[in-house]
Amino acid sequence: MTVRKQNANQGPFQVSAYNFAFLDEGSKREIRRQSLKAVAIPGYQVPFASRELPIGRGWGTGGLQLTLSLLGRDDTFKVIDQGNDDSVNAVSIRRLVEETSGIRTTEDTAEASIIQSRHRIPEERLGEEQILVLQVPQPEPLRKVEPREEMTRRRHAEMDYSAMWLTLYESIVRWGSITLGADYPVMVHRRYIMAPSPIPRWDNEKLHQADHLSLFGAGREKKIYAVPPYTDVTPLQFEDYPFEIETFAGRACRHCGSAHTFLDEVTDETNATVYQCSDTAYCQKRQGKRG
Repeated sequence: MTVRKQNANQGPFQVSAYNFAFLDEGSKREIRRQSLKAVAIPGYQVPFASRELPIGRGWGTGGLQLTLSLLGRDDTFKVIDQGNDDSVNAVSIRRLVEETSGIRTTEDTAEASIIQSRHRIPEERLGEEQILVLQVPQPEPLRKVEPREEMTRRRHAEMDYSAMWLTLYESIVRWGSITLGADYPVMVHRRYIMAPSPIPRWDNEKLHQADHLSLFGAGREKKIYAVPPYTDVTPLQFEDYPFEIETFAGRACRHCGSAHTFLDEVTDETNATVYQCSDTAYCQKRQGKRG
């Protein structure tokens, strides 16, 4: 399929030779097959042949390949970077999708059928008809304790996660608490330890028994994994040292006044420290700036 692309020298649009959603149909089929395998085995890392894209590896190629392979002509697409719709990464990916597919894009979470994100899960609860695609820089949760790929695979196969538990225990002994922040490891379906991507701990619970399908793509590491709807996703924790999320007690968003969302700490024009919603679309909707 061809799509229309704006060109200043030849009127408002010209015909582009790109395939629909950039990737060739064979590549899309292969990625969809691997995605189905990932859905069938929650939390398991499925290898795939990562394709070349017109963005640098490490800037979301894994997530983008999943998105491009799933997009249909009737889909509505949203992309965010750390909760922001207007960051350089989000704008670039949105423009690529628009120019190679011609589908509708949106900044409203509720309107989107496919949402691609880096470092955040939207504040609005996603529904059964929505798919969340998360960009992943490092898909292997055991990499910090085992550098060898063949050994991490063996540990997953044998469900040998003693080294990870030991790391959590050492953190408690040394610091008095588990100090892991973003990308906090989780147990999926009581079987595989999984890296939830560098989302804050605040977002981990949004994966547990969620209505939506979550897909994770690591282009540089060539791995796809998934959390199907209504799947148990539990953070690793000890009975006497339970998992804790970030706290914003006594703080609220300076724009919409929300005290129940993940907040970013920023400096205002007076050089004072203030807080605002990380999810910009959610914040603007609360202010009445969006439908």
